[in-house]
Amino acid sequence: MPRLRLTKTVIDKAVAQERDYELRDTEAPGFLCKVTTTGRRVFMLQYRTLGGERRKPSIGLFGELTVEQARAIAQRWLAQVREGKDPSLAKRRARLNPTVKELCQEFIERHAIPHNRPSTVASQRSIIRNYIIPSLGKVKAAELTRAEVSRLISDMAHVPTSANHVLSCLKKMFNCAELWGYRADGTNPCRLIPKYPNGKRTRLIKHRELAMLYNYLDDADTAGLEHPTYTLAIRLQFAFAARMSEIIQLEWDWIDFDERRVVWPDSKTGSMSKPLTDEACALLQSAIRFHNSPYVIPAITKPSRPMSKHSYWEAWKRILAASGVLHVGTHGIRHRAATDIANSGIPLKVGMALTAHKTVTMFMRYVHVEDDQVRAAAEIVADRRAAIIRAKGQGSFPWPSKPLETIPAGGPIEVSGSGSATEHPLQRTSNGW
Repeated sequence: MPRLRLTKTVIDKAVAQERDYELRDTEAPGFLCKVTTTGRRVFMLQYRTLGGERRKPSIGLFGELTVEQARAIAQRWLAQVREGKDPSLAKRRARLNPTVKELCQEFIERHAIPHNRPSTVASQRSIIRNYIIPSLGKVKAAELTRAEVSRLISDMAHVPTSANHVLSCLKKMFNCAELWGYRADGTNPCRLIPKYPNGKRTRLIKHRELAMLYNYLDDADTAGLEHPTYTLAIRLQFAFAARMSEIIQLEWDWIDFDERRVVWPDSKTGSMSKPLTDEACALLQSAIRFHNSPYVIPAITKPSRPMSKHSYWEAWKRILAASGVLHVGTHGIRHRAATDIANSGIPLKVGMALTAHKTVTMFMRYVHVEDDQVRAAAEIVADRRAAIIRAKGQGSFPWPSKPLETIPAGGPIEVSGSGSATEHPLQRTSNGW
């Protein structure tokens, strides 16, 4: 193992032998050039970590790097070793760092499937397949920049909802990448990238519209204008303040009439339990069970299956049109129910239990301020203003009789109509009021 100062001349003269051998540099400790049996010359650095482990990572091939360039890299690595770092480990991690495509697959297997519902996993797979992999799939996870993510989201400006879903998926994925050691903490490339505005909020079904809707439901049940399963589904969604998916997936086995309670084993927010009101109990007890279906709201043509979202959606649109109510999505039922709950005077925590919301913020997103409430509040404000004006006109309103700028600093304020000077909370000082 000859030791000499490595130069281009020395390495050029090195010839292949029956076994690999090393030429060690006398200038940089641990710096060497390995000559293989095939004649390749590889610059390497041998060192021990602070933990005492031996390392000998390759720096590069002679020809691709000059001796001076390789020695400079070796010296820089040695400095890192003295700081307690391990250049070999960092290099191996960089080499093994997954591409965004590989990270997507690991994200689905390690995070999405264990923690999310199947429908959410399917949605994430679709987002990854259609948007993320085509644009970013070949980039190393550790090298993806905020600019690249921002460019992808900007290119999706024509589909803002999809862009927001892509950004949310990427943000969660790179949170996991930090957790799994593929990126340094706090380097999520999605940070600070804004989402597109959500657009118009689901409108509130008005009192008059609610009456028109229920009048039509009564007429439809009496005259057979609609299949009773559709009208039952709508009534139950109002009664339970439920999501559409919770109603169409509802099974008879989940209903306990003795305890007057319904338990959903799985919903958007996990296991969920709600009490049976008199209204809901009456609806369920009088409901027709078609062909012994396990579902309360079965598919019309195939009762062994739950009703599809599309069928419910189309029925809801048709019933709204027939009742003369302006269109609103099925989620408008949940908004109407949450608003009624909030305005009923019941405790907030109980209201959240009725809607199965986990946070106050999410619950309040469903609560609307009704026009009657705003109008009544405006009348209260107007009446108060009128009372102030009347009191001022009669000289009995407690306000300084002198202009504020003429009242000496710190002195008492004469109250108009009182007949004497009295102390008032408002005092003038040298710095103001």
